[in-house]
Amino acid sequence: MSQWFQLGLQNGNSPLMEQLTFFHDHALLIVVLITSIVTFFLSAIFVNKFLHRYLLDGQMIETIWTVLPALILIVIALPSIRLLYLIDEINNPALTLKVTGHQWYWSYEYSDFNDIQFDSYMIPTNELEQGMYRLLDVDNRVPLPFNQPVRLMITSDDVLHSWAVPSFGIKMDAVPGRLNQSSLMINLPGVFYGQCSEICGAGHSFMPIVVESISSGEFLKWLESQI
Repeated sequence: MSQWFQLGLQNGNSPLMEQLTFFHDHALLIVVLITSIVTFFLSAIFVNKFLHRYLLDGQMIETIWTVLPALILIVIALPSIRLLYLIDEINNPALTLKVTGHQWYWSYEYSDFNDIQFDSYMIPTNELEQGMYRLLDVDNRVPLPFNQPVRLMITSDDVLHSWAVPSFGIKMDAVPGRLNQSSLMINLPGVFYGQCSEICGAGHSFMPIVVESISSGEFLKWLESQI
């Protein structure tokens, strides 16, 4: 869950989000180092009253200035490509959840079971109870077992939507007539919030997502109660 005046990323609650956070820190460290070096060079030019003939013209310094940025780009690109493959990788999911976007609510269907589906609407402000989050809580949360691989099948019934939960590192577009696929594995139990991240009309800001991570035993009990 995000906090007021938070500048960094939310805590990662999936292996994918943890890897995304590591890559963010990795890239940010390189950016800070480059910025510091360039700032030092610029300040030295203004302060130094003498000219360094090897910095004005020289084959060696030209070679360094050409090769070093290329190496930096490789150091950034390799973990980025690895992450792209991890995002698309789906290995033996224990559960499949179909997500359908509507104007302006979400529908969920547990495809591995018969007739387990429901709609999820935002709770209006005048119906909120103590401890609920305004514009974020819904009437039907999505229960999912943690430490279990889940396959997400995401589509839309009308216009473009986007199913996004920041703490899971997931932002998948819901496209009409197309079935997009993503994977999810939650590390910890808890309640996690997200919102539609595609401008889908007047009710765009009223399409929250609430996922409740529970144990496998509790999830099986919930399934029995729905059958």
